[in-house]
This record gives sequence, C-alpha cells and structure tokens, in this order.
Amino acid sequence: MTYDEYNAFCRSLPATTYVVQWNNSHVWKVGGKVFAIGGLGTVDDPAFTFKTSDLNFVFLSEHAGYRPAPYFATRGMKWIQQYESSKETDEALMYYLKESHRIVSLGLTKTKLRELGLNPK
Repeated sequence: MTYDEYNAFCRSLPATTYVVQWNNSHVWKVGGKVFAIGGLGTVDDPAFTFKTSDLNFVFLSEHAGYRPAPYFATRGMKWIQQYESSKETDEALMYYLKESHRIVSLGLTKTKLRELGLNPK
C-alpha cells in the first residue's frame, strides 16, 4: 500500500481527521485521538502504525513484516507497525486500520460519539 492509498482508505472511515506531524508522518484521528500513522518508512517501503487488540498485538508481533511499534509499544501500548508492505498484505492492513479506528472510537465519550455521528455501543 502506498501512502496515497493509505490516506484514501483512512479518509473513507467515518469521522476522521488528518494532520501531518511527527517527522512528516500521515496521522489519522477519530474524535481527536490517533488511530493510524503512516510514516517513518521510505516512499518505496512505507510503514504503517496502528492500535490493536491484546490478541492481535501478540499475533502480529510474531509475524514477519510487523513489529511492536517504536515508542508506543515501549510504553506498554498495544500498537503495531507494519514495515513490509505488499499487495498481499494490503487487505489485512485495511482490516487492522478499520479495527484500530473502532478500538479508538470505543474510548470516546458517548457525547463525542453522538457529535461525530458514530453509534455509541
């Protein structure tokens, strides 16, 4: 997945905002909270960082092309970085980005969820 494809996918998720920060990284937020970061990889080998469930964190930490996210994981947060991208892994990446969006959304207040038009479940 390229950074352009990544940005287009994240833009398609509900109630997202985009900012460039942290060494020119492509940062996507929902309700003001980060759910995905595209950056710190090269244009030819992009890297994507996202929040995961505890189970997916363990699972992905043991798979080639993924690692506990620098900075986040060392602070006990369940964030993974995909640093090897291929057409075969794009579908999985889209799933994990969507899941990260969902997990981060769950941490928002019911009021914020209503403001954003998200279903507070």
